[in-house]
Amino acid sequence: MEITAPVMNAHLMDALCRAFPGGVAVLDTGLRYVYVNPALAASNGLPAAEHLGRSVREVLPQVAPRIEALMQQVLRSGESVLDEFVSGETPGPAGRRRSWLASYHPYVDPMGRQTGILAVVQDVTEQRDVDRQLHENEARLRRVLDSLFAFVGVLLPDGTLIDANRAPLEAAGIDLDDVVGRTFWECYWWNHDPEVQRRLHEAVQRCAAGEVLRYDAVIRAREDTRMTIDFMLAPLYDDTGRISHLIASGIDISSRVESERALRQSDERFRLAVEFSPDGMAMVDSTGRLHMVNGKMEALFGYGRDEFLGMTIEMLMPERYRARHPGLRASFFDQPSAREMARRRELYALRKDGSEFPVEIGLNPIGDSRRQLVLATIVDVTTRKAAQSLIERALAEKTALLGEVHHRVKNNLQVVSSLLSLQARNAPPAAQALLEESQGRVKAMALIHQLLYERHDFSEVDLGTYLERLAALLRESMLRDRRRIELRVECRQQVALDLQRAVPCGLLVTELVTNAIKHAFVDERAGRVHVLLDTDDQGQGRIVVSDDGVGLPAGLEFGQVRSLGFQLIPLLVDQLHGQLTLRRSPGTVFEVILLQQQRASS
Repeated sequence: MEITAPVMNAHLMDALCRAFPGGVAVLDTGLRYVYVNPALAASNGLPAAEHLGRSVREVLPQVAPRIEALMQQVLRSGESVLDEFVSGETPGPAGRRRSWLASYHPYVDPMGRQTGILAVVQDVTEQRDVDRQLHENEARLRRVLDSLFAFVGVLLPDGTLIDANRAPLEAAGIDLDDVVGRTFWECYWWNHDPEVQRRLHEAVQRCAAGEVLRYDAVIRAREDTRMTIDFMLAPLYDDTGRISHLIASGIDISSRVESERALRQSDERFRLAVEFSPDGMAMVDSTGRLHMVNGKMEALFGYGRDEFLGMTIEMLMPERYRARHPGLRASFFDQPSAREMARRRELYALRKDGSEFPVEIGLNPIGDSRRQLVLATIVDVTTRKAAQSLIERALAEKTALLGEVHHRVKNNLQVVSSLLSLQARNAPPAAQALLEESQGRVKAMALIHQLLYERHDFSEVDLGTYLERLAALLRESMLRDRRRIELRVECRQQVALDLQRAVPCGLLVTELVTNAIKHAFVDERAGRVHVLLDTDDQGQGRIVVSDDGVGLPAGLEFGQVRSLGFQLIPLLVDQLHGQLTLRRSPGTVFEVILLQQQRASS
């Protein structure tokens, strides 16, 4: 295409170029500007006068290589180059980068000679900025939508889906191409159930008419599973007030629905558990009013269920309790905790007919966001109290009987001791010593029954008290004429033994102390016998009987001596379920460990 230079008035040509909305320039074959209209001058960032006579490279050095190449192509071929995109930094004071859509035509004179180039340039900088900003806004909106956990879809008013964010696509395991262009109710999420599709189709029609709809919907998710969503469909209006799109959104509420279902089941189980409880149960608020009662409450008190509701808990109490109870109730609600309000005190409830019956009351606070309630459990203990009274009377009778038995055993042993004492008076000296030893053993056994009778506790004997009393008996019977010998008892820990083990323990200590007094201090020797009650590292009882006398002869072993006492010692240790250790120096030390019962039985 050739542009022939017309023969016209220069002022008219300039007026036309000034009126042209785009940029216009004429350049000679040396690519120097001959004419530039104001629009192009403004786009290039220099006044029109500073273009004239200057080359493209001088005016636009940043983009000159690209422009010169296109213009040289026109000069060589004589053909126009149309709609070429050119971009670069302009030389003006702003120094901003601009973009143009340029066409270059051969410019010939009336004689048909090519004398230069006509450049027609459209500045598209602002348009490209707008397009880029629009693209960035769309990308930003897409990133925002894709980052949402909510499901978002954009529909045309006829229900055609044109876009969706990432969340619903990933939830279903599908791509955007699988659903774009399809009517919404035919998409993967909805086509599992015709009734679901019908409801959605109706919702789209109503929304297109301007209605906002919201309901819980079940959609199909990945691997043909189901998901419950809080679904909303709302119209989107343009600047003219016309509905241009429909916006669908949804939030996964499967967990909430499941929680609500579980809560309903829990409430139902709670209701059934309360209703069929064998005890009376009532829900009470902080003012004492009843909000719920079970069937057992009707049976206990004789009121109908309708009569209970609105009644205060104080109306179910005898008159003597009513004045004080509101204060106790207020104190409980100030610091609610599961506990028994009765605190082991006897409580009584009042039936509709005015009769009273004994009860126990348990309290369990149940709070919610609105108020604090308490679930009261009321148990009729009439039968149990009667049975307990019978048991207590029987126990008292048995206790008295056991006390009498131990008292009589103690008396009988004392009679035996007295008989031994009488017989010892006329016996030979050797026999007297044996009878005295037997008498000491009988007194040791009698002392145990005496302690059981005194303490009214027939399950065990306090070993410390027993050893102190036993030592007093031995001092009186054996040390009356032996002032040079001291018998001392030291109790560091409290140890208790049952009757079965206490008897051999008393006999064992009696034998050990008696032997020490008789044999450890020969030739009028002075000394001390020490009895220690303690526990070892494992918490087992430990009895140590020691003396500072002459000591046992070398080689003397238990069971190898004809003395009855030495023969009894290992037998008594075995009955005691103990462990005996003998140390010979200094003096003599007998240590007895009272093994734990489980170890003894093994």
